[in-house]
Amino acid sequence: MKKFPSIKKNSEYRSIYSKGNSKACGSLVMYIDDNGTDGNRLGISAGKKIGNSVVRHTFSRRIREIFRLNNYRTVQGKDIIVVARRSAGEAGYDKLEKDYLKLLKDHNILVTAS
Repeated sequence: MKKFPSIKKNSEYRSIYSKGNSKACGSLVMYIDDNGTDGNRLGISAGKKIGNSVVRHTFSRRIREIFRLNNYRTVQGKDIIVVARRSAGEAGYDKLEKDYLKLLKDHNILVTAS
């Protein structure tokens, strides 16, 4: 089984928070920074404000799946951190995907088919 490309270390999160660009939309906040590799990595931050552990884990699984399915449409070599806002706990998959794609577009890293 292939390992999921994720950001794990606290120092990496802090570095991206301080150096990266951030944009917010609806139920998500997204931080983007270059990682110097040929692939993208994903970090997810879901605090207790969005719900209990079941809600947070469901949110994380949905965001990982959205990342996986849309990674081919994204400029490569980026670290992406998705932070959940309070409304993310009640948001469905479609709403999360819509917000995720809008934030990628706002960061100008969404590749459009031409």
